[in-house]
Amino acid sequence: MSTFSETVIEIWNEWEIRALLLLSLLLQVILIALGSLRKRSTRIWIRFLVWSAYMSADLVATVALGILARNIGGNPGNKNSNPSDSLQLFWTPFLILHLGGPDTITAYSLEDNELWPRHFLGLLVQTGIAFYVFVKSWGDTRLKLIAIPVFIAGIIKYGERTWVLRTSSTKCIRHRLLSDPDPGPDYAEVMRKKQLDANFKLSPRKVFPQRYDGSLFDHLSQAYYLFNRLKYLFADLILGYYERQDCHSMISNKSSEEAFELVEGELGLLYDVLYTKATIVYSRYGFLLRCSSFSSSVFAMISFAIFIEHPYSQVDISVTYLLLVGAIALEVYAFVLLILSDWTKLWLVTYLIQVRIGKRWSRTMFKYNLIKFCLRKQATMWIRFQKILGIEEVVEKHLNVDCQDVDAELQKLIFQQLKERSENINSLFDVNSCKKLLSYRGDCVLDKMNCLELLKWSTIEVEFDHSLLLWHIATQLCYYEDVKRLGTNYLETLSKYSNISQCLSDYMLYLLVMYPNMLPKGIGEIRYRDTCSEATRFFQQRRRKIGTKIDEACHELYEMDTDLLDDVKGDATKSVLFYGCRLAKQLQYLESQKDWGCAKKWDMISKVWVELLAYAAVNCGWREHGQQLRRGGELLTHVCLLMAHLGLSEQYQIKKEYFRISVDRWLEQCSRMYKKRNNVCTGLGITGFLIVNFNRFVMNQ
Repeated sequence: MSTFSETVIEIWNEWEIRALLLLSLLLQVILIALGSLRKRSTRIWIRFLVWSAYMSADLVATVALGILARNIGGNPGNKNSNPSDSLQLFWTPFLILHLGGPDTITAYSLEDNELWPRHFLGLLVQTGIAFYVFVKSWGDTRLKLIAIPVFIAGIIKYGERTWVLRTSSTKCIRHRLLSDPDPGPDYAEVMRKKQLDANFKLSPRKVFPQRYDGSLFDHLSQAYYLFNRLKYLFADLILGYYERQDCHSMISNKSSEEAFELVEGELGLLYDVLYTKATIVYSRYGFLLRCSSFSSSVFAMISFAIFIEHPYSQVDISVTYLLLVGAIALEVYAFVLLILSDWTKLWLVTYLIQVRIGKRWSRTMFKYNLIKFCLRKQATMWIRFQKILGIEEVVEKHLNVDCQDVDAELQKLIFQQLKERSENINSLFDVNSCKKLLSYRGDCVLDKMNCLELLKWSTIEVEFDHSLLLWHIATQLCYYEDVKRLGTNYLETLSKYSNISQCLSDYMLYLLVMYPNMLPKGIGEIRYRDTCSEATRFFQQRRRKIGTKIDEACHELYEMDTDLLDDVKGDATKSVLFYGCRLAKQLQYLESQKDWGCAKKWDMISKVWVELLAYAAVNCGWREHGQQLRRGGELLTHVCLLMAHLGLSEQYQIKKEYFRISVDRWLEQCSRMYKKRNNVCTGLGITGFLIVNFNRFVMNQ
């Protein structure tokens, strides 16, 4: 037994540094191949592989570097030293190269950017250790000379990574976007001139809006133009009136598909800035650094093949060639990705080469259905085992998540409703009015359809998460009741409205369950757990009758009498299960009223869900939106950015001097128009004329 252990230890001691070097190279291959895929893919295995490789890459390279430092020979010229030791120490610069990481991923999450000082310290320490190994060892001078260019390439890559992490941190992004201090007009100098010149008049500064002057058919350059505004929004800075007007005019004239395509392009560029080396690679200096690192690796490869005699182990020679070829292959692959990137396409646009925006996010939305989840929940041995391990809740949540593509009909409904709302603030200068428009979460739609008085208890009178659960349950019950009542013809005639309603309902519940930090603050998780508990008990008591059929389960819920609900429940629980049943009954009651019908009911429900989606989007912080970019993106993020470009955001301000100049121009214009009419009007008529033309004037600015 001891002989076997000694043999294993001997083999490991001989192969540990080789295994670590090859593992480090493999991790670099995984990162560069899959690092950029996660922005347009929601597959868990991709995220798991990237996370595993990212967390392991630095650790493996650091451990290997420590082993090499430990194995330094005391006397490089010692004739009894093993030649393989010199060749293995030649691998040291490759570890620095690997610590620099690929271009496709520098940060796994936004927190990595904030921890850039830690990476800077690692750069100093690990580069120092590698330099110590370089100076202290290696009796073969030729190996030292060949290692120098690899060492330089490694320092370049590691330095790039640290610099990009710093420039992608929230503080640095905000600092770069802040303009130089502006004290404004010199008031003291103006007053001095006024005292010297009695006829001195103060002329207002004219500020002209910045407009997009590129091609309206080039979506990528338009996306980049809007991206320069997105950076200010992401940094929680305020944009001016001109920016709101400019972005609104660009977005509002497009179709829903084109608008979402522009937003997709912007968020793709934002992902590159936050999680890759885009800020340095796609620049003049970045191109020079890339050429330097590539030529260094090629030079080392050729020099090793020509000038180094081979008194070394064949295995070590093979590993060395594999490291050299791997370094060159990674550089070539990175160069190919650079050529195919959006940033290169933007450069091509300057030469009138038209390009389209490709897929820059998953274009999918996840769904989570409360009733389906509670029907599937059973007390089995597997569930008990999960409880012991403490993973029951996590496993159950992920096993009950479905996925669906974001279709054109959904985009069209969202864009139309947001566009209609944006027209209401296009001529407003009052911030409070904008806040009111952003506060709607279903009540605006209900008010327009004259049913707010009946249903306001489910929207404005309760918290957001409470309202979300109520409408989620009611949407499911109404759908299956209509199917039971109208049959299969219902699915064919009303699929547009009902499918969108169900889709948004399940998507919003998915956010509540999986990413509650993206929704307005509340006790949504508590309400969800209490509601699930009550629903599970209800279905288990009727298991023989309904089984696992969702249509039967919904019918049983709908048939429950909710007249004594307030007296029985009160504040004893946060469950909203039967309150959702009450809401479903009231929605079905609307259908029987005059001028109502099944189609109008579902049209209203779908629009209520769009308002709930918009309310959640505008109340989610940009940092949370940025975190979701690495998981394939969220529809909520695209809606938030679309709202911002349409002016539906509190991150805009009105410039006082522009308002003053605009009013002066408006009065002059109205005076000229009024004189042309040659009418003799009273002061009331003049006032009416000015009011009518004020909105028309501002809309044309």
